[in-house]
Amino acid sequence: MLVKKYSGELVPFDESSLRRSLMRSGASDGEVQMVYASIKDKLYDGISTRELYEMAFDALKSKKNSYAARYSLKRALRELGPEGFYFEKWVARLFQEDGFEAITGQTVQGHAVTHEIDVVAAKGDVMLAVECKFRNDEDAKISVTTPMYFKSRVTDVTGIEYPFFNAHRQFTDGWLVTNAYLTTDSIKFGEYYKMNLLSWDYPNGQSIKARVDNTGEYPITCLTNLTTQDKAMLLKNQCICVKDLLKDPKILSHIQIPADKQKQIMQEAKELINSPIEHE
Repeated sequence: MLVKKYSGELVPFDESSLRRSLMRSGASDGEVQMVYASIKDKLYDGISTRELYEMAFDALKSKKNSYAARYSLKRALRELGPEGFYFEKWVARLFQEDGFEAITGQTVQGHAVTHEIDVVAAKGDVMLAVECKFRNDEDAKISVTTPMYFKSRVTDVTGIEYPFFNAHRQFTDGWLVTNAYLTTDSIKFGEYYKMNLLSWDYPNGQSIKARVDNTGEYPITCLTNLTTQDKAMLLKNQCICVKDLLKDPKILSHIQIPADKQKQIMQEAKELINSPIEHE
C-alpha cells in the first residue's frame, strides 16, 4: 500500500513507523494496539499522510486529550507561524529550560556586516548565536546552503564583545534550529565542521521531538481543546508553552474563555505535562 506525502510523492506505508508515532503519544501498549486496530480497516492505497494523521489524532483523542496533544507536536510547531516569530520565542524557551538566559530578535554589528540574530543565549562563559529556520510545509527540508550561510555569519560575529545580559560577552558558538528536516548534505556539512544542528528528527536522541518529550516544553498550540483563535490570543499574550498556562491559568479568563472550557483546557494541560512517556 502506498501513502501520498504532502509533496505528492508516493511512498510505501510503514506500519512500524505509525506504531512508533502512536507510542510517542504516551498511550499504553494496549491503547496503541486498539488505536492501530481502529485505523487499520480504514486505510486504502494512495491515502494522504494528512488523512492518516487525522485518523490517528482522532483515535488518540478518543482515549485521552493529552495523547492527541503530544501526537500533534509537529503540527503544533507549524502553528507557531506563519512568520516564525513565535517559533523563535519557543526556541528561546528550549534554551532557557537548559539553564540559559535567552533573548530574541537582536541586531549586532559583525566584522563586515550587521546581523539579525534570532536568539541570543548565554550561560556561564558560553554565548550562542541561534538561527531559527521555520517552515510551514510538513515535508520541508533545509538544504546545505543554509548551514553554509550560517557558518559564515557566526564567523563574522566571533571575536567581538557585545553587551548582553548585564555583561560584555563574545559569541562562543552557534546553533541552527529548524522545525523541518535537514537534507543529507546539510547533516554532512554540519558534522564535518562540528556545527550544532537541531531539527525535527536530528540529532538522534536529541532531536526537537525528543527534547520536547524529555523537557515538557510543549508549545501551547499542542492543546486540542483550544481553537485557532484561542491559540492566537494566548501567543499574543506571551503564553508560548503549556507550562506558561500552568503557571498562570488566569490568562484564560483574560482572553474570555468560558469557565467550563477552562476546566477542560487545564485538565489537558496538566495531563500533558505530568504524564510520563513510557515509549520512545
